[in-house]
Amino acid sequence: MLLKPNMNWVANQGKSLPTVFAEWDLSSDYFTVRFSVEEPSDCFRAEVMEDNGSSWEDSCVEIFLENPANPAEYFNFETTCRGYLLAAKGPDRHSRTKLSPAEINSVVRAKELASVAGNLVCWGMTVQIPASIFGLKNFEGVTLKGNLYKCADKAKAPHYLSAFDIETEKPDFHRPEFFREF
Repeated sequence: MLLKPNMNWVANQGKSLPTVFAEWDLSSDYFTVRFSVEEPSDCFRAEVMEDNGSSWEDSCVEIFLENPANPAEYFNFETTCRGYLLAAKGPDRHSRTKLSPAEINSVVRAKELASVAGNLVCWGMTVQIPASIFGLKNFEGVTLKGNLYKCADKAKAPHYLSAFDIETEKPDFHRPEFFREF
């Protein structure tokens, strides 16, 4: 699936934007998403150096998922191009609880190191989210709803892309009403 920019958002207008492909797979044990990113160098940023840091400020891919064990809350898994992960859960953008280091370490991340081709920075990230993070034994018989994103709020050229449309006036990924079934 190709992630798309909302061109009604001023932040996405008048600039070259990243190209991001994502493919996902739901096995018994993991929800896996593979991201492949090609972004203009002005869109690239890599400064966050820790888990549960401000990942959205860097070149970052994000997985937001409704909790299948408790649909009143959703999880966000935001992975920088370096593989650092911010992960939290809660009912809305303001009531978030960051996941513990042990929970963060249970999310498998495999990065494809960034390379430069002309004015493009190319990198990839595979994220595997275990069923146990939701309190489930496995994903058998489970339907997942959510959205996938790409952003870099503090890049020279901030940008915002999503797998499923978000119909808001300005960028806002914390909108579960726009989640769709994977």
